[in-house]
Amino acid sequence: MGKVELGFVPEPVTLPIEWVLPSRKTPVGLATSRKFKQIRSSIEDIGLIEPLTVAAIPGDAERHMLLDGHMRLIALRELGCAEVQCLVATDDEAYTYNNRLNRLSSIQEHFMLRRAVERGVAPERLARALNVDVSQIMKKMNLLEGICPEAAELLKDRQFSAELGRVLRKLKPTRQIECAELMVSANTLSVTYAEALLAATPAEMLVDGVKAKRLGGITREQMARMEREMANLQGQYRLVEQTYGQDVLRLVLARGYLMKLLENSTVARYLRQRQPEVMEQFESIVAAASLEA
Repeated sequence: MGKVELGFVPEPVTLPIEWVLPSRKTPVGLATSRKFKQIRSSIEDIGLIEPLTVAAIPGDAERHMLLDGHMRLIALRELGCAEVQCLVATDDEAYTYNNRLNRLSSIQEHFMLRRAVERGVAPERLARALNVDVSQIMKKMNLLEGICPEAAELLKDRQFSAELGRVLRKLKPTRQIECAELMVSANTLSVTYAEALLAATPAEMLVDGVKAKRLGGITREQMARMEREMANLQGQYRLVEQTYGQDVLRLVLARGYLMKLLENSTVARYLRQRQPEVMEQFESIVAAASLEA
């Protein structure tokens, strides 16, 4: 078995900041972007958490080419830092850990914020580090308040606004789960969609038992139709969920059989000449890789 080569030098090194050369041009408007302001505030308040990733420049014993961390480098220069910690890559490929990084979900962020506060970090300091208003920190800390565990489990790997929790906690647990399933299946975790689901929810499924205010511009008849269509959609979703695995298996088997069938030139010629509509459908099934196709 061959020896596995490390992609980075194991220990970070400290380099003078002028020795680190960016590998791309700074985008216009970067300094005013929200992401840059958050990074700058974080470094200013608690320091650099993740070292920059650099690669040595052949023939130059001092300077290094920056592979990852351009916004951090600009922020450090603005803050007047003279040195910076770096991870030195063993080659100059622009591969970094961030290329395979799953971004922090909203629920993971909620637990991290609560853990930080429990350990004595003031919400005000967290707000400064993240360059947000302290009210946003409090909303994220209270994200799961009133949310049932089953609905939270459905949303645990997703990113969404803290305002979504405000809408969901108006629903009873059973309805929370139904709405979470609908939002995840539609890949739409927006507050607007959640409010539409809330508006289409019967009064008996609400925590306070009082029908939600209708959306502006929607009549009572339209609201009733929305409720019926939402109930129908939920029923269809459950049916699809129950048969999805079996349907995929049948598609794979049918596709494999048709591929073998159409590889027979005699059969393929006959279908093209005598049954072109059937041939077209067979070819579309063979071309499909999944139910989505």
